[in-house]
Formats: sequence, C-alpha cells, structure tokens
Amino acid sequence: MRITELLKKDTIILDLSSNSKEGVIDELSAKLGEAGRLNSQELFKEAILAREAQSTTGIGEGIAIPHAKTKAVQIPAIAFGRSRQGIDYQSLDGQPSHLFFMIAASEGANNAHLETLSRLSTLLMDSSFRNKLLNASSIDELLTIIDAKEQEVLKEEEPNQDTVSEAQESSKGKILAVTACPTGIAHTYMAADALKTKAKEMNIEIKVETNGSTGVKNALTQEDIENAIAIIVAADKQVEMERFKGKHVIQVPVAKGVREPQSLIERALKQEGSVYQNGSGSAVGELNKADKGERKGFYKHLMNGVSNMLPFVVGGGILMALSFMFGINAADPNDPTYHPAAEALVKIGGDSAFGLMIPVFAAFIAMSIADRPGLAPGMIAGLMASTGGAGFLGGLIAGFLAGYTVLALKKGFSKLPPSLEGIKPVLLYPLFGILITGFIMMYVVIEPVRTLNDGITSWLGSMGTGNIVLLGLLLGGMMSVDMGGPVNKAALTFGIAMIDAGNYAPHAAIMAGGMVPPLGLALATTLFKNRFTKAERETGKTCYIMGASFITEGAIPFAAADPKRVIPAAVIGSAVAGGLSMIFEIGLLAPHGGMFVVPIVTGNPILYVLSIVIGMVVTAVLVGLFKKPIETSENIVKQAA
Repeated sequence: MRITELLKKDTIILDLSSNSKEGVIDELSAKLGEAGRLNSQELFKEAILAREAQSTTGIGEGIAIPHAKTKAVQIPAIAFGRSRQGIDYQSLDGQPSHLFFMIAASEGANNAHLETLSRLSTLLMDSSFRNKLLNASSIDELLTIIDAKEQEVLKEEEPNQDTVSEAQESSKGKILAVTACPTGIAHTYMAADALKTKAKEMNIEIKVETNGSTGVKNALTQEDIENAIAIIVAADKQVEMERFKGKHVIQVPVAKGVREPQSLIERALKQEGSVYQNGSGSAVGELNKADKGERKGFYKHLMNGVSNMLPFVVGGGILMALSFMFGINAADPNDPTYHPAAEALVKIGGDSAFGLMIPVFAAFIAMSIADRPGLAPGMIAGLMASTGGAGFLGGLIAGFLAGYTVLALKKGFSKLPPSLEGIKPVLLYPLFGILITGFIMMYVVIEPVRTLNDGITSWLGSMGTGNIVLLGLLLGGMMSVDMGGPVNKAALTFGIAMIDAGNYAPHAAIMAGGMVPPLGLALATTLFKNRFTKAERETGKTCYIMGASFITEGAIPFAAADPKRVIPAAVIGSAVAGGLSMIFEIGLLAPHGGMFVVPIVTGNPILYVLSIVIGMVVTAVLVGLFKKPIETSENIVKQAA
C-alpha cells in the first residue's frame, strides 16, 4: 500500500489557519472528520492528546507527527497540514514546526496499513524531501512529491534489508540497536532510520531491530548478539532484554534515538553502556548513569507492578462503587436493601477483580526484576499475601522477594551443564522460586505484615478530625511535589493500599490533590493571561482536559519553566483540596478516573467537586500572585490599550 492511498486531497490543508499546538490538532482532526475517516472526532482527539501527554510528537527539524491507534478511526488515513511561518508544537529541538502529518490508525488496521504509516516517518528524515514539501505550490504537486520519494525508497529497499544484514552478520564489531515506542507507528521507525543513516555516514556497521505495530522486524539473531560490541536500546515500551546478557547495553528513550543517533553510536563504540546481567531489567527507558532522571531500580520495578495492576483496581473499584447505588449493604443477602445486581457487581468487581489486584501487582514487580521466570513465583507470593491478610504491603514485599529470589536462582543455576539450559525456565526456576518464596512468605512475612496492616487500619479509624485533615493535606500536597515522580507515586500507592484495606477516604484526597495542578494552571492561564506566553496559554487549554482526567503530569511544562513559583502554588492548592476532601468525608473506591468517577464517590459528590474547585482556584490565584507579567510585544500592546 502506498502513502498516497491514505493521504488524499480531502485530508490536506496547505495553509493551516492555526497558530498553536492544540489548534493544529483541532484543525487536522476536523479535516479527518469532514472527510469521513473517523467514527468520532472527539474520541480521536482525546487519543491524540493522550499520546501527546506521554511525550511530544514534535520530533524537531520542523516536523510533527501526531498519531493515534484507536477505535475512533473508521478508515486508516493521514491528514497533512503546513504552516510556512511555523507553529510552536513543543518540539524536541525547541524550534517551530512547519509540516504536520496526523496519522489515524484504526484498532483493526492490517499490517499493510501500519507499514505504510510507518514508512512515512522514515521518508521525513530526508531534509531535501522536507524542503520540497514546504515549497509545494499545490495539493497535486505535494502528492506527486510524496509518491516520487516513496517510489525511490521502495526501489532502494528491493535488495531486502534482511539479505543485506545476513551478508554482514559474519563480521565482528557490529553495533546493534532495538527501537520501540508505545504506539509503534512513528518514533520506532524514525529512530531506526536515524541510527542507520548516521551509522552509514560514520562508516559504522549497524543492525536495527524495530518493535512496531506490525511486530518485530529485522530481528536480532543470537549470532548478531554474540558478535556485537554493544547494543543500543532506544525504547519507551518493554522489549526482550534477557538475550543481551553479558553485553554492553545503552538504554535510552526512543526520542534520543531520533535526536541523538551520533552520540549513541559513539557511546556504543566506547562501550559506555553497563554490562547487562541476567534479569537486570526488561523494561524500557532504563538508563545507565550517563542518563540521569529516568526511572530505574526500585522505582521502575514498583511502577511496573502498579501500571499492570491498575486496570484490575480501576475496573473492580468502579463496579463496587456502582453497587452502592442500590444501597450501602445491598450486596448482602441478609440485608433488607439486598439487590441481586448489587451482589453481582460486588462479586465481579470485589471478589474477582480486586482479588487479583495484589497477585498481579506482585507478579509484575517480580517480572520487572527477573524477567519472565519471576512471574509465577511473584503471582503465588502475591496470592499468599492477599489471602493471608498481608494486603498491599505484603504484595509489595512478595514481588521484590520473588524477583530477587529468582535472580539468585539464576546465578546459582548458571554453573549447570549447558544441556540443562532448556529445563531452567520450565522446571527449575518456577519450582524452586515458588518453593523458596512461598516458605519465606508463610513463615516470615505474612504474620508481621498483617499485624502492621491491622495497626494502620486501626490508627486511621481512630483519627480525630484534626488528624484526618492533616493526613489529607499531606497526601494532597504530595501529589504536586514532583507531578508524576516518586513522591507523587508514593502517595498514589498508599491510597491504593488503603482502598485494599477498606479505607476509601485517603485516596479521595489523593485524587483531588492530583487533579488540582493542571486545573489550577489552566485557570491561571485564563485569568492571568499576561503572566504567560501565547504558547503557554494554548497549553493551558489542554490542561483543563488533563486535570479533569486526573493526569497530574499535564502541569509539568509549567513547573519545568518556573519551578520556584509554580510548584509551591500547586502544592498549596493540592493540599487544600486534599484536606477539604477529608473534612467532607469523601470516599473513593476507584484509584483513577478523575471527574468521570465523581458520581460514584461515597459521600456528597458536590462537596467533592467543591474541594477540587477550591484547590484549583487557590493554585491559580497563587500563580497569578507569584508570577510577574512577562514583557512580550503582545502584552505591551494590551497594557498600552
């Protein structure tokens, strides 16, 4: 399939009227909607914004490729927009973007569609091609340029890349790379192309494996890995790491593969990456010491457990909350308010979904530490913690215990004859991993942790009003300290643990506190326009959506630009919201959902919204007071008027 089969005249805008990032997204989404390519323009835009929240798709060099794979797409398509003057799209290089390709992939898109969409991203790495697009005088000329470039690339690829790779496999000193991004449509292939192009310029031999929407392409063989001097893993999702045991591995976000290919290749040549050890990680974006600020170690393993557990908690929590609509005790057959629907909701949401919460949490912590062999011991240890009354904390200990137990087993079994290699993952690791972890959980962990849990529950239950408010202030404020970082996640994890213990008030305070930063900054950009640049005001509009959806990270651009003023204002507003939530005695069974789960809180939903709104206003007012008007030509004109 050709690119011009997805990019048609009715999805092209040669001169965008927008002058902001959100405006571009609106304009191109509307173009796709008008052309009949979408089932729902609103849902498609939400999917695009969700992808932008992960990391900007403004990749630099004047290009932005907003993209989403969602059921909101009826027909896979590409929309193109051009802005000769340039638009601030928060690109990685900080420069304005001129060329915008919005990729709309449907959830049922076949490989042909996805490969075509992916091919587009590699074409855009050619600067002369970009210049031709920028100077095209008509839609027909634009399509002709794209068609000609694609034909040229397809001809170059006729000697199959796999064949070329096989011809190179026998040589020593090769650098290998793996690229992967969450959607597997754009950045995966752009990073691969950037690495290959730069390696060719440097006369360095490289082979790049892509983990995209269509699966693994150009897979690294065992012989490739044995002959490699180093491996670059540029990925924002999980890739198979166990095969790189004993090799120098450099792990970075996929954006670095796009933006810094030469630096990565030079580091690989110097073997700067740490030597990968058996089970030392399988997640992504884990960086060595040269790449500060990324998730690693304890935090990475913990977040792997939390992220995989959340669907069980969210789904189960909402179902349990819905059961309360029939009455607080309507699930109890012996209660006068009994209703069979309430009982069914509790059995599905509480007994089943919540019952799996801790085992899944522990299993994926263990898997993050020890790779796949850690899954079974972690799952069993987590189940023991859940059924033994050790709760969320017991599951946390179970995950790390199982993971490091399996790591120890791997080292211990490494001296066995090679002929026994095949039985390790199917027999030795699960057998001894479950046995050892199970014994430690049963005789060392469960009883003291259960006692500690009972003590915490009693302490929370015995708290006076003043202490409860202080707890709400603390938990709410923690959500804004680093907006998605370790302090934020520590509060979130505590809230989930309290839900598991049957105390729903702390997490209500936590979610209120987490919604305030983006909402408060959004309101500040509306009320105090002269404190923000035009680009920041446009970003503020998206923060309304992100805040309402409990995505605290939406406020990060403002905090990064002015941390001394923004973070204190956000922390104070979040603390106020958390404290008020406690005063109003609000409870929340679902750990996520934002405004969408407000109707199912225990207590008064209106008062809960009021606590969030007050926190939002406090943050906005403080930001307006703390920040000074900025001297831009636009603001000077307004002041003169």
